Amino acid sequence: MKRELELLRVKMKETGVDACLIPTSDFHGSEYVGDYFKCREYISGFTGSAGTLVVTLDEAGLWTDGRYFLQAAKQLSGSGITLMRERQPGVPSIEEYLKTTLKKGETLGFDGRCIMAEYADTLITQLNALGVAVRTDIDLPGAMWEKRPPLSAQAVWPLPVEYAGESSESKIKRVREFLSEKKAQYLLLTSLEDIAWLLNIRGNDIHCCPVVLSYLVLDDSELRLFVNEKAFSDSVKEALSKDGIAIYPYDDIYTYVQTIPEEKKVFLSRSNVNSRLVSSIPKTVTILDGENLT
Repeated sequence: MKRELELLRVKMKETGVDACLIPTSDFHGSEYVGDYFKCREYISGFTGSAGTLVVTLDEAGLWTDGRYFLQAAKQLSGSGITLMRERQPGVPSIEEYLKTTLKKGETLGFDGRCIMAEYADTLITQLNALGVAVRTDIDLPGAMWEKRPPLSAQAVWPLPVEYAGESSESKIKRVREFLSEKKAQYLLLTSLEDIAWLLNIRGNDIHCCPVVLSYLVLDDSELRLFVNEKAFSDSVKEALSKDGIAIYPYDDIYTYVQTIPEEKKVFLSRSNVNSRLVSSIPKTVTILDGENLT
């Protein structure tokens, strides 16, 4: 993996980034991720389901928990990446490492789509206080990943109400009632499990997790679902349409939230919605942070 590490450092130098943070995450904060999102594995060679890689211009460390100490030690051998055994004596947290390693005037970079807003805000606040800049608009591993797997678009199927226990129409009605109680006009939902539950749909975009890569925006009159339309058959699209669900391209969510009118209120969970998406919402819009309504 030394080649991938050095190619990443080339991209870091080209963009003026002194440290790159690469989590195990997709754009939805999922515990397990599809092949497209395995940037940490591609750079480090570590295949465990949990771990975060931090690369600077002259060193690199991978943080993981006790489940993976033996596996990580073996897979990182000779890679130039130091195993950081989380919660062990003398091992700093990622935040502590960044604060002591990065100097005033230097820059941390990460893909804000893969870091949830709550954690990103913590990093930005702590590092900015030390004079360290943070960039959230760059996908450096993706920029140098040759033959990166495509985003998954596995076929979506409906979960019959006899198994779901409640129709999606009923669930959506209840969520709208909760939204009204919160005095919010919009709900932004990005947790894949929550979306699958609310709409009674299932998919195979993550191995062993029956979810569909998607974002959801609900207001009092419409529900917008941002997905890869190729994954939806005509019959599934028709069924969703009957429940008032409109389908839009997956990546259009970022431009859509920019159009939310001034002085509106959006309910979301900052611990479950990624940093790039939250920062795309206009500053004139009020964000109500709380647990997912589903």
